[in-house]
Amino acid sequence: MTSTNDIRYGVIGSGMMGVEHITNIGHVDGVVVTAVADPHRPSIDAALAAAGTDDLAVYADYRDLLAADVCDAVVIATPNMTHIDVLLDTLRTDLHVLVEKPLCTTVEDCQRVIAAAEAHAGKVWVGLEYRYMPPVARMVAEVGAGAVGDVRMVAIREHRFPFLEKVGNWNRFNRNSGGTLVEKTCHYFDLMNLITGRRPLRVLASGGQDVNHLDEIYDGERSDILDNAYVIVEYADGVRAMLDLCMFAEATHNQEELCVVGAEGKVEALIPESIVRSGRRGEHFIGGVETIPVSNPDIRFEGFHHGSSYLEHVDFRDAIANDTEPLVTLDDGLWSVAMGAAAHRSIDEGRFVELSEFIGGAG
Repeated sequence: MTSTNDIRYGVIGSGMMGVEHITNIGHVDGVVVTAVADPHRPSIDAALAAAGTDDLAVYADYRDLLAADVCDAVVIATPNMTHIDVLLDTLRTDLHVLVEKPLCTTVEDCQRVIAAAEAHAGKVWVGLEYRYMPPVARMVAEVGAGAVGDVRMVAIREHRFPFLEKVGNWNRFNRNSGGTLVEKTCHYFDLMNLITGRRPLRVLASGGQDVNHLDEIYDGERSDILDNAYVIVEYADGVRAMLDLCMFAEATHNQEELCVVGAEGKVEALIPESIVRSGRRGEHFIGGVETIPVSNPDIRFEGFHHGSSYLEHVDFRDAIANDTEPLVTLDDGLWSVAMGAAAHRSIDEGRFVELSEFIGGAG
């Protein structure tokens, strides 16, 4: 039942992720979707269906939603290349903001948003919800409790299906998405930073477009998004992380495999198998580690991301209601984009790329 004290949400962009947010919000106590903005009528219809009501304020132009007194917070789920304009316009209001990843498609635009947010009264939260996947959260907690000792190596593998179709096929081009290593893997770069407790120094990457979308041409232009890559990230004190991405590997058991190793042990998370394996040197040997099935009974809706979007929205709501700081910050969003941009430059130029080339003072 809707309460007059509910936090009112407007959703800007009601494609696949916008609808996912609407459905998740519908399972969170104390919040309600009151408005939606999208220029694409089928997306509006999908939003209304997801909300289960026609009683929403509907706008073709998001600026009309921002100008109306119909919400207290907005979720921005528009195509990546539009984030900068939508964010800058939203930050001129007092509305709270949850923006889908990536924060923006370029480091420069992320920095413009951060500067604009300094005078913003509302909360600003970046949607890097992979932190909330139950096996990942459990793995991070195990590492934080000392299961591996000092973290030395992080390895993340995503073997999955190709990019899905989006409205207007905007995600088929690097200039719109920021590139695969910004659009898709900013989640994993964020996790590397979270797990190591450090900011990266340099990146070395190799990747290509070898299988997917090779024959896709839109308005005379061929798709140019990468479908596979290896990325090595170096941190201070010799700490390293690695990403193995393949987007033509849906014939697999686990889509994501995350592994953290330190001098005292190893912890790994497997998704969607939803287990964590933990082993301590001197106590366990190959094949004899502890296997921990992981679930979270607080999740009311699993959606596309194993309940992580639901948990993200619970914390976003609590930050608004309790006037606490966002747990996933604009700075987190900036660094995750910068690492992807550095990886793309490394592929293009065949060299290690320093993060200081993108963010002054890095390293």
